[in-house]
Amino acid sequence: MTTAAPRANPPARIDPLGESAQYVRGVGPARFELLQRLGITTVRDLLFYAPRDYEDLTDFRPIAQLQPEKLQSVVGEVVEIDTRSTRRGLAVVSVLVQDGTGVLEAVWYQQPFMAQKFRPGQRLVLSGKPRRSRQGYWQMAHPRVQPVDAQENFPANETPILPIYSLTEGLRQEQLRRIIRNALEQYGDLVPESLPEALRQARNLPTLRQTLHWLHHPKTLEEARQARRRLAYEEFLILHLALAHRRRDVNAQVRAPQMQLTRLIDQRIRRLFPFTLTRDQERAIAEICRDMAQDRPMRRLLQADVGAGKTAVAVYALLVCVANKHQAALMAPTEVLARQHWQTLNNYLAHSRVRRVLLTGSLSEAQRSLALGEIRMGQVDLVVGTQALIQNDVEFHRLGLVIIDEQHRFGVLQRAQFRNLGGDGRTQPHYLVMTATPIPRTVALTLFGDLDVSVIRQMPPGRQPVKTKLVPESQRPELEKYLRAEVEKGRQLYVVCPLVEGAAEEELVGDLYDDWSEHTQSRGRNDLASETARYKGAEQHYEYLRDGPFRGLTVGLLHGRMDERRKESVMARFRRGEIHVLVCTTVIEVGVDVPNATLMVIEHAERFGLSQLHQLRGRVTRGPVAGECYLFADISNDLCRTRLRLFVQTTDGFELAEADARLRGIGQFFGTRQHGVSELRYASFVKDGDLLEQARQDALELARADPGLRQECHRELRRAVLERYGDKLDLAEIG
Repeated sequence: MTTAAPRANPPARIDPLGESAQYVRGVGPARFELLQRLGITTVRDLLFYAPRDYEDLTDFRPIAQLQPEKLQSVVGEVVEIDTRSTRRGLAVVSVLVQDGTGVLEAVWYQQPFMAQKFRPGQRLVLSGKPRRSRQGYWQMAHPRVQPVDAQENFPANETPILPIYSLTEGLRQEQLRRIIRNALEQYGDLVPESLPEALRQARNLPTLRQTLHWLHHPKTLEEARQARRRLAYEEFLILHLALAHRRRDVNAQVRAPQMQLTRLIDQRIRRLFPFTLTRDQERAIAEICRDMAQDRPMRRLLQADVGAGKTAVAVYALLVCVANKHQAALMAPTEVLARQHWQTLNNYLAHSRVRRVLLTGSLSEAQRSLALGEIRMGQVDLVVGTQALIQNDVEFHRLGLVIIDEQHRFGVLQRAQFRNLGGDGRTQPHYLVMTATPIPRTVALTLFGDLDVSVIRQMPPGRQPVKTKLVPESQRPELEKYLRAEVEKGRQLYVVCPLVEGAAEEELVGDLYDDWSEHTQSRGRNDLASETARYKGAEQHYEYLRDGPFRGLTVGLLHGRMDERRKESVMARFRRGEIHVLVCTTVIEVGVDVPNATLMVIEHAERFGLSQLHQLRGRVTRGPVAGECYLFADISNDLCRTRLRLFVQTTDGFELAEADARLRGIGQFFGTRQHGVSELRYASFVKDGDLLEQARQDALELARADPGLRQECHRELRRAVLERYGDKLDLAEIG
């Protein structure tokens, strides 16, 4: 037996919870390295390390009192370990456990490695549905097993609940439980209460110390639920306090130009629209113009269903700005979408005197230099561009409005960069975020919680819903024959593929890796890459359609790996009708507007999220002819089958967004990772919608009552807000 080296005394710390976890009893240098792999470096990290599950031993009983085919748990000592093979060559691992009242055999088939997990004398919790063996003793097949520390006892008159933590190699459950128990004993009384007493009692929440005890050592699952609920509420509250104070910082520190909407301006703008605005569009315009008339910067999210007409609302806002002698900027995430907006604006403004320029990364050096000079000198009223708009050499003369389309694709942290575009520290432009990806309410309240929200759900008159159908592979020849006949009548067709040929691994690392269905995501990345061999990429499918079903017609190819000039050339030919069938990836997902393209086929549709499928389907809703969308998909997985059937039946993007959030979780919702909002460890946007609403209202009330959180009872909340979100959300010092 080796003698443990004496431990050095921990260095003096002002915050004891900030001490290194190495100095918690039972850790030491070696185990501290293991804890660091789990992201645990301080005592606070240990105390708030959330169990991923609980072992429910509510129906805990002696072996002699077991009942057949009911889920039960026993605690016993390993007395024998045996491996054998059946006459058919089936490997069997048998572990005999006794508890003083009887013997139970735990068996595993075709899992010989299980024998290495046990040792004689080891205490185990076995959970499963027992049955009598031929020899008359109890047997559990493939039970759930948890090793139990010798100090963990489970009297039959109690209802023990064991926390199950995520581990790393070299660290066992019983070891981590003991370490966290020691941390609670040493430091539990030093945890400061972060919630004001009046608020905590009003919301019927346990104290933080009680919460941590229930989190790690609950007597019932209800205690564990209450602990997680308290911590989830606090996460939401801290986030929404940060958002409320960020909004307050902006409103208090800067001013924006006031934009007046006169009857004459309104009449001139409306004359440019060849249609009548819908009721939802009118309401959104009224809300935006009311904001722009204030001397505080507008911060608004315009959320619209696909095809509901958000671009017309954006054009109205841009022209109000220009009419008030200020410059306006419209920024899109891709050059394809920026050029689409440019074309739309040119159509609206063909007979106006609005000076405008397109600023993208594909401009030549001379073209860019000329455009920058015109923008700087105020010789341009309206600028449309990509991220080229936020480069250091872009300087506006008198910027009054910035509109960011599909802002969630840029990442949340870039919003501060957009917000300062054209500002001088004392004044900022008005700011409008747009998205045609309907966002679940709980997500909108959080990711865009510092913004006011306008919603457009109503479709323009004459807009017809897309006919959507899931097609079995056996009917592919029949569908291709029908589509060719329709294309020959003059219609155009999109064929969407999830991958570019020969780029499987690269594509998987990007957005599509995030968007795969749940059963696929659970596998390793190497497995995913190797599986792509049976999927047709865009390039392969292009050759198949060009040389086969659509031979003699013009088939085009468009994907994200092509350079911008080539992409724009293909899109221009497709708009002019020179390309009959466009094989593409999701590069056409947002903003591409070709009214004659009313047919779409989506290959391997199970690989896309519901909201992404809805975006794609939206490309064939642009004209007066009803669009048609056909899906080929592997629906052998229950989740995929449920999602795709819902998509076929539902054309409401907001309903699909909520369903997507429920089925796949928020983390996969956008198909692109969000940045700037910390990962929530305890709270769930989907399951805790009521808590989020509650916490948001409480945060707004706290921010109004104590704007700087300077009162003594709010001191810990203030510290938590600044510690967690001060840098991430670009907060000024609160107060």
